[in-house]
Amino acid sequence: MKKNLIVTAIAALAASFAGAANAESSVTLYGLVDAGFTYVNNVQAPEVADHFKNNSFSMTGNNVQMSRWGLRGAEDLGGGMKAIFTLENGFDVANGGSLGGNGFSRQAFVGLSTNAGTVTLGHQTDSVVDYLGPLSATGTWGGTYFAHPGNLDNLNGDAFRENNSIKFQSANYAGFSFSGLYGFSNAAGSFAANRAYSIGAGYANGGLKLGAAYMQANGMNTNAGPTAGAIVGGPTTVPNQDLIFADRQRTFGAGGSYSVGAMTFGAIWTQTRQNDNVPGTGSNIVNNYEVNGRYALTPALSLGAAYTFTNAKFAQEEGDSTRVRFHQFGVQTDYALSKRTDIYAEGLVQIASGLPEGVTPNAGISGVALSSSSRQVVVSTGIRHRF
Repeated sequence: MKKNLIVTAIAALAASFAGAANAESSVTLYGLVDAGFTYVNNVQAPEVADHFKNNSFSMTGNNVQMSRWGLRGAEDLGGGMKAIFTLENGFDVANGGSLGGNGFSRQAFVGLSTNAGTVTLGHQTDSVVDYLGPLSATGTWGGTYFAHPGNLDNLNGDAFRENNSIKFQSANYAGFSFSGLYGFSNAAGSFAANRAYSIGAGYANGGLKLGAAYMQANGMNTNAGPTAGAIVGGPTTVPNQDLIFADRQRTFGAGGSYSVGAMTFGAIWTQTRQNDNVPGTGSNIVNNYEVNGRYALTPALSLGAAYTFTNAKFAQEEGDSTRVRFHQFGVQTDYALSKRTDIYAEGLVQIASGLPEGVTPNAGISGVALSSSSRQVVVSTGIRHRF
């Protein structure tokens, strides 16, 4: 009888410790799957030297958001401090392939969270993505195709993320917050060769949101391998411009949004400067001016629209430069079947102009093949599920 009582007491004590451990730490599996159909007109035909107009209709993944799965965890260390981590990988549901080449290509970091803020180390987003992305269409409801031409400002975070980086994100102080990031080159004797850093700040109060941020990266696309530098990969082409090997890229901007009732509207400006894309020349300068809005007709049905004007100057040899302008219009409707599943339909038109007389500038909506003319249309519809 006494033995049974001892065994029962030990079992009860073990159960209490297990319950306490479960309450203090947690690991969550999460993800998103996005797939549908996309129509694109005026696609360049790479198999012939003289490109001609060609249309495509295909099954595609990542139309609004990149499909991903991840693990997110936290452990309560006491005194308001927590240990946290995130591991997240992107994939293409159309073919099942991994995107980005690495095991956790989208995010991989570990850190500490306190009442004052959070410090994380690893592969993560910069302040431009964190503070300007949520004010744009591409960084919120619009997604992939609503990115600015070339996606040089990387507002949706899909063009690149910073490797070898340490990041601080402050707590919310009466609506104000700020962040800073530094990505190490990890190169012996070349501390600044392929480093990146960013700062950003924002304010949120009621329906008002404001944000501003700056990001600088050295040696874009010049290194290879997961630890070769702060940024490996990144945007490699932009319409009417060759492969990008920028000695230095700087992106900065500011914007705001306001929600009243069922309506949210916003405006944002970004500028991206690239030095020495063509050795010995000046800078590429790309300005984007965007206005966007979204209206919830019902709790389940919403309509969104965005317009972006892009004014780009590309440096050429011998000090010359070319200018190209882009007008991009986009609309989207989304219907929520449940809290985790929705269906969508969207359409975008982009018009390019500005090159010398007789030279046709190429349009190029982000996420699809370059246009063979100065105009391009994308129509997409699909289903998205979150888990």
